[in-house]
Amino acid sequence: MGLRLRRFFDLKTAMARVAPQSLPRSEQQVASREHRLMSKYLQILRLTAPILLFVTPCFCQTQPQTNPKTNEDLQINVNWFYGSYVPKDVPLTTLNGHQRLKLYIRQTYTTPGIYVKTTAFALHDQAHEANPEWGDGLEGFAKRLGSRQAQFIIQNSLTSFGDGVVGWEPRYDRCRCRGGWSRTRHAIVRNFVTYDRTEKSLRPQIMLFLAAFAGGAIATNWEPAHPDWKINGYQAMLTQIPIGVGINLIGEFAPEIGRIFRKKKAFNQ
Repeated sequence: MGLRLRRFFDLKTAMARVAPQSLPRSEQQVASREHRLMSKYLQILRLTAPILLFVTPCFCQTQPQTNPKTNEDLQINVNWFYGSYVPKDVPLTTLNGHQRLKLYIRQTYTTPGIYVKTTAFALHDQAHEANPEWGDGLEGFAKRLGSRQAQFIIQNSLTSFGDGVVGWEPRYDRCRCRGGWSRTRHAIVRNFVTYDRTEKSLRPQIMLFLAAFAGGAIATNWEPAHPDWKINGYQAMLTQIPIGVGINLIGEFAPEIGRIFRKKKAFNQ
């Protein structure tokens, strides 16, 4: 396996040995673009390989429950991959200030999910050469990673603060319904609405989208090109739609996804 990986990563060196000067001008341009594209994706693969090796087994494994959970623990569930949620068999109760602070710290700093999300976005930025002034090497990737991390911390902080002020629900509650379509619809709708302090009446997810806008707008202060803060904020707010829906869907169907992984793991053993 190590020899195969070494041969694969030596592909860039092998490509560099081809002399594009020996080709016609039009073919030189095509070869040059293909060479740059292949080099970029090989670089991204080098960065993502260690992450994938860590993430895949972690997603498949289950955590043994040695001690019964307290009522507070049942209300504050934070999955490392898809964030905070309330299981369908746990009553949805309003969080107090201490619980909200505990949830915020877990979501923003102490679980791997925020760092996985940051790395994924930074890799996307690296592939699309966002802020080209930062370069395309490891130093440029580190700057994009730091920028995204700061942006997401700002977004999480403002969302948690805003929901706490008005007493709105910051967690995703799994649908207490049956049927794939009903659960899918619930996951999609919950990205746009949440509950007030009664945990029954719905309110628009104003804090979530305003925080996404603010995170993108504030990031323009340290981005080298200093793009228009309104456009950056608007794009960040739009990004929340597919990302939020996708995370909700994963959180909703996580028990079924986990069973599939466990069956495959048991079958392979």
